[in-house]
Amino acid sequence: MIDFRASVTSAAVAVGVLLSAAFGVSASAHAEQVVPSNNAEVQLSFAPLVKKVAPAVVNVYATRTVEQRQRISPFFDDPFFRRFFGDRGGFGEPRTRKRVQNSLGSGVIISDQGIIITNHHVIQDADEVRVALSDRREFDAEIVLKDERTDLAVLKIKGEGDNFPYIPFADSDQLEVGDLVLAIGNPFGVGQTVTQGIVSAVARTQVGVSDYQFFIQTDAAINPGNSGGALIDVRGNLVGINTAIFSRSGGSNGIGFAIPANMVKVVAAAAGDGDYVRRPWIGASLQPVSSDIALGLGLDRPRGVLVTRIFPDSPAERAGLEVGDLIVSVGENEINDPDSFGYRLATRQIGSEATFRILRGSDEVALDVALEAAPESIPRDTRDIGGRSPFSGATVMNLSPAVAEELRVPDEYYGVVIADIENGSNAQYIGLRRGDIIVAINGVEIDNTRVLERAARQRPRGWLLEIRRDGRLRRLSVRG
Repeated sequence: MIDFRASVTSAAVAVGVLLSAAFGVSASAHAEQVVPSNNAEVQLSFAPLVKKVAPAVVNVYATRTVEQRQRISPFFDDPFFRRFFGDRGGFGEPRTRKRVQNSLGSGVIISDQGIIITNHHVIQDADEVRVALSDRREFDAEIVLKDERTDLAVLKIKGEGDNFPYIPFADSDQLEVGDLVLAIGNPFGVGQTVTQGIVSAVARTQVGVSDYQFFIQTDAAINPGNSGGALIDVRGNLVGINTAIFSRSGGSNGIGFAIPANMVKVVAAAAGDGDYVRRPWIGASLQPVSSDIALGLGLDRPRGVLVTRIFPDSPAERAGLEVGDLIVSVGENEINDPDSFGYRLATRQIGSEATFRILRGSDEVALDVALEAAPESIPRDTRDIGGRSPFSGATVMNLSPAVAEELRVPDEYYGVVIADIENGSNAQYIGLRRGDIIVAINGVEIDNTRVLERAARQRPRGWLLEIRRDGRLRRLSVRG
């Protein structure tokens, strides 16, 4: 092990910091970071660092086969015509053509056992996944876990006996604006590419990429094909997974976003426990604090999240959280909006506790809130609705906190929800969607799937449906 810190010139000191980081010499996160002070220091190279980490960044090739139906008549798929003419009557035989779709992205090996992290959108609906290492070895890969909510997926290389290179995780909460980072991936399929930049922002929300809006922003060039690739620090540790760019042209404009390593750790750990990610649930509804709300609360600026609802027998209720409380921090981390609050919860373990700092009127209160898995307090009683009702082709479930978590239904834990809709069905034709909550049918309240199934068997002259979507009640009239 070489210790370059014994050098005496300022240039040698800077080289020592870089190379000691690259070769694993212990150093505190920021104590030895220096700003270049002369031309010699500017001419430093990241080559030793790249040689160390590049073998753990892979190309990901995903393929899927899709079937395209071709009809002699364009009316064949219309549920109205099929209702009268059936599947074939007078419209000719359907033709099916299979087509292979390919997608290309990047991935990062995080374990010597060949565990890989990539983006969910890279391998979404894939039938086969293959990965290529930087030394040109290729392997088939198994999809272990897909988590659409974080846009992350876990793969495992199908190969025994290989001690694969990997990149260790960093604590992404220690990342600061201005830190140097490298992005490694396969942009546009040209081959493995390394770009360098700085951290432009941390805790970036309102990006619109996944459910958990909390990203590292960097000006290191990220392009299509970089998705799933590594964002590393100057110590060779993984600080994020490159996921998205802001671009008007499709290429890099210097605004790229990466999922923080602390979120990646949660998804990677979940892959060892099952095929889905279980997240902490506290049983409270929250809303952002606007300028008007901040003024009404006597705050000097908008901050925190406001508690608007507490669910009975929830961790929030048991901890003493109240409607009107303003949550301003979770542990040592400041909270500015519901996205940052959701991220801080999601990166903590179920079964642990989190200390919430609360502003309640003029008082400041600290509450220890248990972090539990969302309970399935009501059996979901899944049912597929058939017949000729507007709900034909819909799969419905009874709502519970667990089901609401799975289907991403905000703050609704009671009633009946649509879990899936068959393509070409009546339910799809009239505009019903996954996540819609069925409130009432022709004035009859729908409180469980059995009642909905019974109502769907009726043959009224018309249907008046009450649906809650995105927190708003909608009324839909359908002819019988």
